[in-house]
Amino acid sequence: MAIEVTDATFDEIVLKSEKPVMVDFWAAWCGPCRMVAPIMDDLTSEFDGKAVITKVDVDANQEFASKYGVRNIPTVLVFKGGEVVEKQVGVAPKATYAEKLNAHL
Repeated sequence: MAIEVTDATFDEIVLKSEKPVMVDFWAAWCGPCRMVAPIMDDLTSEFDGKAVITKVDVDANQEFASKYGVRNIPTVLVFKGGEVVEKQVGVAPKATYAEKLNAHL
């Protein structure tokens, strides 16, 4: 399962990570977000030890969604060294997300 990140834990889990971090910005009411969730869970297993897969509920945690300009969900960002290095807005095939992570391993 993807790690639940909040505004309070974002800095520690995402920005200070030694590994690339994929962050899925989502909301419970968002249909397309529910399509992305199982993909994120699959990627958690596939990239175990190599990257960190997380998710942020934008309804409960708006600080970083706002900071990184998340206007539409699902939006998936990849962070490396505390910086955004990849972005995917909307639902994409699992291979697309895997490629974005592999590019930064």
